[in-house]
Amino acid sequence: MTVKAAFDAAAGSYAILVHGGAGDASGLRLDGQIAGCTDAATAAQRMLEGGASALDAVEHAVALLEDDPRFNAGTGGALTANGTLELDAALMEGTTLRAGGVCGLPPFKNPVRIARAVLEEARHVLYCGEGAGAFARAHGFSPEDPANMITDGARESLVRALKATGSGWAAGTVGAVARDAQGRLAAATSTGGIMGKAPGRVGDSPLLGAGTYADDEVGAISATGQGEGIIRVTLGAQVIASMRAGVEPAEACFDALLLMKRRVAATGGMIAVGRDGRLGWARSTKSMAYALGWRGHRVMGGG
Repeated sequence: MTVKAAFDAAAGSYAILVHGGAGDASGLRLDGQIAGCTDAATAAQRMLEGGASALDAVEHAVALLEDDPRFNAGTGGALTANGTLELDAALMEGTTLRAGGVCGLPPFKNPVRIARAVLEEARHVLYCGEGAGAFARAHGFSPEDPANMITDGARESLVRALKATGSGWAAGTVGAVARDAQGRLAAATSTGGIMGKAPGRVGDSPLLGAGTYADDEVGAISATGQGEGIIRVTLGAQVIASMRAGVEPAEACFDALLLMKRRVAATGGMIAVGRDGRLGWARSTKSMAYALGWRGHRVMGGG
């Protein structure tokens, strides 16, 4: 069943909303993901309280989640059928619509920080595979020993995925959206993708208008779920278009997920912040860890 939740931050307030992936988590696993999201949102909220930009806040929140092996991003990310890591990430700021992304990135500790470097260089928007790795090295990032990023849990999940039929979709993609005190918006998303995916497969997270988008005139979004379906319906663009037409963030997310389920039988989740700081999310899965906060409001999490 598709569900949604809306939160009305104070007008003109800074606001942060983080997700830890739509899926079928429960019990201790879901509790751990909620705790991880809460820690990331708390750190981002402190930055916003201190005057940091929305872009800095979402980058930092997602980097913290990439370092947390409870999620499918960075360390602990889903593995290809060959047992290797190929990582996707993107971030975007809504003032000038600058964006940066990497996909099929070999093991580097924080893909979202490399995506930020792509954004800042402003020559291209998206780098892939070995080209993404070369860009990272040229900009001062050091490759990580795969042994430090591939966890026992990921290996065990790969064995199960290769024995099973179906998509191999691995929940745990991470993302964040924020509005800062100056009214600037930003979004970031990072993932390891589908467990047991074919080498070279790219999901929705690094694709603007699918898994990530931000526009100060409208809002910012980050998606999670079955990437092929998200790409096919350009889920993020659907939400942004609805918000541009005046639909509230939670309702826009809800409607887009219903559309995706009806048109391509795919499920997932979405978080969004409107240009006024209103926050909303929706999911068509059993769970989606999240945490949020805004000026004068203590960070709270849920699933």
